[in-house]
Amino acid sequence: VQLQASGGGLVQPGGSLRLSCAASEFRLLEYTIGWFRQAPGKEREMISCTRRTSSGTEYADSVKFRFTISRNNAKNTAYLQMNSLKPEDTAVYYCAAAARGICSRDALHYRYWGQGTLVTVSS
Repeated sequence: VQLQASGGGLVQPGGSLRLSCAASEFRLLEYTIGWFRQAPGKEREMISCTRRTSSGTEYADSVKFRFTISRNNAKNTAYLQMNSLKPEDTAVYYCAAAARGICSRDALHYRYWGQGTLVTVSS
């Protein structure tokens, strides 16, 4: 296993979760990290990305100002802090790593994928 996503679960609307993406067999700091999600019946979408050199981050409009992407290079782990969660945030969340130093919404851009972690936002 090269990327391991974790941290999903059931949370009430307005709550928070932090997803983790732990890398093995390669150094995460050398890769651009993207977080994607796929809701039932919908296409997988990129919601956040941090570039390889940590020179910038990107967010989808749907999660901007609520989600924060970060990485801890010493732990070889990336994170997605999710606040003010809404029912429409319910999805399987995936982390992915790309060797190129740019973000992309195209899933083919990313070499490694985590297995996905389910986030359910419901009262």
